[in-house]
Amino acid sequence: MRSISSKAFLGILAGLIFLVALIGIAYVYEHQRTRMREVAAADVGGDPRRGEAMFIQYGCGSCHAVKNVRTATGMVGPPLDGVALRVIIGGHLSNTPSNMEKWIRDPQHVAPGTAMPDLNVGAEDARDITAFLYTRAK
Repeated sequence: MRSISSKAFLGILAGLIFLVALIGIAYVYEHQRTRMREVAAADVGGDPRRGEAMFIQYGCGSCHAVKNVRTATGMVGPPLDGVALRVIIGGHLSNTPSNMEKWIRDPQHVAPGTAMPDLNVGAEDARDITAFLYTRAK
């Protein structure tokens, strides 16, 4: 029986270390994502998972791009990944959960003539969409 060379052993060891590191990174990423959803839900009082469904249902992705969201490839409005980190929303509102909800529910009242249409989004749906948007990392 032939023994394994030291180069082959080091190659296998490096591969295993890489694999363990990759699994660790994936675990940390998923943990951070779950934590971000929990914080957004607590801060806003909405459900980010339901908010993603409402974002799709209202057709927000026809104007806005959001990575990894089905149908969210729009080029009319700004991309919404990282929106939670922005200082201003809707042209002049400070970026707070209540202002985000206000903007989603009645954009024409906030900024008359804006390209964002009034989609008659209800209060609960706006809260959930806001929670979802606040989970979007850049």
